[in-house]
Amino acid sequence: MSLFTDAGPGAGLDSDDRVIVETAAGFAAKKLAPFALEWDANNHFPLDELREAAELGMGAIYCSDDVGGSGLRRLDGVRIFAELAYADPAVAAFLSIHNMCTWMVDHYGTDEQRAEWVPKLATMETVASYCLTEPGAGSDAAALSTKAIASGDEYVLTGVKQFISGAGSSDLYVIMARTGDAGPKGISTFLLDKDTPGLSFGAQEHKMGWHAQPTAQVILDEVRVPADRLLGATEGIGFGIAMNGLNGGRLNIAASSLGGAQAAYDKAASYVATRKAFGKALLDESTIRFTLADMATGLQTSRLMLEHAASALDANAPDKVEQCAMAKRYVTDTCFTIADAALQLHGGYGYLSEYGIEKIVRDLRVHRILEGTNEIMRVVLGRSIASRFHSAP
Repeated sequence: MSLFTDAGPGAGLDSDDRVIVETAAGFAAKKLAPFALEWDANNHFPLDELREAAELGMGAIYCSDDVGGSGLRRLDGVRIFAELAYADPAVAAFLSIHNMCTWMVDHYGTDEQRAEWVPKLATMETVASYCLTEPGAGSDAAALSTKAIASGDEYVLTGVKQFISGAGSSDLYVIMARTGDAGPKGISTFLLDKDTPGLSFGAQEHKMGWHAQPTAQVILDEVRVPADRLLGATEGIGFGIAMNGLNGGRLNIAASSLGGAQAAYDKAASYVATRKAFGKALLDESTIRFTLADMATGLQTSRLMLEHAASALDANAPDKVEQCAMAKRYVTDTCFTIADAALQLHGGYGYLSEYGIEKIVRDLRVHRILEGTNEIMRVVLGRSIASRFHSAP
């Protein structure tokens, strides 16, 4: 099963597109799907499988090929993450975060930083974590309080980052910290090795979903960082780096929702086609068919919206931020609803872990919160709408 090659004549894939999509789908079916429930039950972080994905070019999907990246488009990334999430949304979502970090180093780093880090990130010899959120600064990320104080040819970092995927297991931490005054212009970005003295990690969080990836605090206790670890060698651009990284991150998380929801839909459609009640298959009940029709419509609109937003980001369109926010909000909400409907169609069996539906529901729920909550996506869109009307003659 492939979400895109099997999407009908409107899929619009050329031969290269098909190779990319089918490679991701084949890898997911062989290396992720058979183990997803086991990893979820045992809180296992499948680093070996992630590195196998990197061998196929999935560690630096839309990064430059001169430093080991795959040189693909955001559109390709969306399709890849959806295919991976069809097998396991939690694993796909972590790979999305790693790719976001890798792109930030590739796009904003100095030549030396790119040459040092991107090749290792592309192979996932080095695994990366994105560190923006703090205990007191979630949606209001510009209010972060982690400090980076210049000290000779070093910076001294102090603070705590919250809800960090990969914390304790990742090798590189992309840290947003305050080098200047309050507000977004006072924020810079740093690259920290896992073994840097003063860097430690909190206890692993016990989460509703995403059991196949670790989550913990990242604690900075007077961590001394060489000045050449300042991303881009420029202070004050860190908030812009973080936000631009999130444009792609939002699309990839939405793509992970799409893949999970498609898997849930397929399981539900198969179930109601074989399950009998009142002397006939559930699929023959009009209410069941209406539910499946709504689910199929939601999947199709989500797919089209994601591809449109990814193309806007590839083209650096003027409305790329709004398109990414709109897609993230719509797709993660819609696909969670689809997964929940799939559980409902299974009845009591959907609530059992062995059917795999309840895992998808748990994994997709957090997608409506991270990479900017869906309420914040509405704020972004509302501001854009208001600015157009305010500037109208």
